[in-house]
Amino acid sequence: MNVRNPVTGRIERPLDPVRPERLAGVAAELRAMAPAWRDADRGALLSRFGAALADDDTLLAALVADTGRVAESLLERQIVAGLIDRWVRQAPVLLAPPAEFPASLPGVHVGGDAVPYELVGAITPWNFPLLLGLIDAVPALAAGCAVVVKPSEVTPRFIEPLMRLVPDGLPLRVVEGDGATGAALVDLVDAVVFTGSVPTGRLVAQAAARAFVPAYLELGGKDPAIVLAGADLDRASSAILWGGTANAGQACQSIERVYVAREVHDEFLALLAGKAAQVGLTCEGGPIGPIIAPEQPDLIAAHLADAVGKGAVVHTGGVIERHGGGHWCRPTVLSGVDHTMLVMTEETFGPLLPVMAVDGVDEAVAAANDSVYGLSAAVFAATEEAARAVAARLHAGAVSVNDASLTALVHEGEKHSFRLSGLGGSRMGTASINRFLRRRAFLVNRSDAADPWWHATKE
Repeated sequence: MNVRNPVTGRIERPLDPVRPERLAGVAAELRAMAPAWRDADRGALLSRFGAALADDDTLLAALVADTGRVAESLLERQIVAGLIDRWVRQAPVLLAPPAEFPASLPGVHVGGDAVPYELVGAITPWNFPLLLGLIDAVPALAAGCAVVVKPSEVTPRFIEPLMRLVPDGLPLRVVEGDGATGAALVDLVDAVVFTGSVPTGRLVAQAAARAFVPAYLELGGKDPAIVLAGADLDRASSAILWGGTANAGQACQSIERVYVAREVHDEFLALLAGKAAQVGLTCEGGPIGPIIAPEQPDLIAAHLADAVGKGAVVHTGGVIERHGGGHWCRPTVLSGVDHTMLVMTEETFGPLLPVMAVDGVDEAVAAANDSVYGLSAAVFAATEEAARAVAARLHAGAVSVNDASLTALVHEGEKHSFRLSGLGGSRMGTASINRFLRRRAFLVNRSDAADPWWHATKE
């Protein structure tokens, strides 16, 4: 495989996957570091890492080269620095041993501690290489685990500058590789975290089951937004435009389908299309970056062709453009859509916003829930109470109320992925550190009885 520049389309170098024997050596090296790491001042080393990462322009330049975008890469670096700082502050409290308490048996007390997995593997995608490379690695490190990360073969440039920032003693290694590298990694670790597509997630889950290690899967999404009568349409159209086109729609929490109350549909559609038409490409000085992965242009084009062929109307965008060898897609607003179309049912991962009119709340909820995915969603209504009532009916792990795609920026809320969008404990919130710990109970008999009744045996 080759490493492609998403802006120019040129092949810049061949991929250099770590060899299997070297990967096994990395795993052994990290396991050897794990005991000392559990006893180390983990917060101090993680803080050094975060401070170095926050200001490193070489890392930033590599992220820009990997993805072809600037604003999102700056935000990505900022979010990761904040993520590290948050875990440094929270981990000591979360990892404190629980208070002892008396058991149901007289004289027996229950205590315990938490035992980190020795080595965690993370297999991560191309759309946010740094953030999704470290979003699980950082809490695992804070928990006391050693971590090896295998990022996507599409975006490997950031690995070298990132590894230069890892301080001595921090058991984190990031390795270059392809799908075979990721498959080999599963057999070398004690727990695996995967972010990516549903088909690949199934393969990871099967491999983890064979290796008898836990797998935590963060998979695809087809996030709906619902706009009810009485909602602030100006706010809703701006939020949905951002939620559907940030990073050119290449995010699992992107808004990919919009259901609007029929009585406000035309007004909302006009607002959304008018705003979308004003948003340009980065090659023209606008905010919309290139399509990063080489296979995505064909998939987006196929969804567009399917929709138009079945009667959808294109209001803005609607074509894959070539500029300087890269592929680009302008914000694309569609109407006249329904659930016979791929653009309403399959993950697009592009800046497409299909808008469908619905009659009332019940139809909106039924349409939003008509999906194999259940990652996140958004609801806009006249009041917070009305929006929350609808949010409580949606089969999704997180619902933004009177905003969209807030899970990209707010990581404090514990949530689970519904349906095919994922499996395992919450990635978000303080509970997410528990994925990397095994709980051990100490059952202590402090009874004064020399021979308590439960020791008795029948004659």
